[in-house]
Amino acid sequence: MTDPAAANPPPGPSPRGGMYFEDFTVGETIAHRLTRTVTQMDNMLFSNMTLNPQPLHIDAHFCATETEWGQPLMNSLFTLGLMIGISVNDTTNGTTIANLGMSDVKFPAPLFEGDTINCTTEIAAKRESRSRPNAGIVDFIHRAYKQDGTLVAECRRQAFMRKREA
Repeated sequence: MTDPAAANPPPGPSPRGGMYFEDFTVGETIAHRLTRTVTQMDNMLFSNMTLNPQPLHIDAHFCATETEWGQPLMNSLFTLGLMIGISVNDTTNGTTIANLGMSDVKFPAPLFEGDTINCTTEIAAKRESRSRPNAGIVDFIHRAYKQDGTLVAECRRQAFMRKREA
């Protein structure tokens, strides 16, 4: 038997916590509650799983003796994924159909082991789908800051989002 509430979700977030297309307000900024301290293990595992041998991420001696940073930088693609991942519970969990793409990706300051990031998501734009009446496209601007408030990552992302059923 089908649950009638599942067929016609009430106002508010989905049962999984994500927002529906109609719930997003252009100009709104969501401050995400989750924070995360990044570790050497994060950097090593991500760099090795993606076959990235860049010593800037995995070789402490190289970084100490041959770079301006003096220590390994967190892999920027890990930072990008973590920033977007932190946003999921508050935005798209259970309500996204597909991730359509990312643009304007920037890493304006370094992120190092031991830094703690917090993130925000600005709703930059939204429009109804031209091909699917039950969906719309939302443009997010995700930003990640480390504990001192320094912006360390930013990107614009488009997501194909479910609408509430009529």
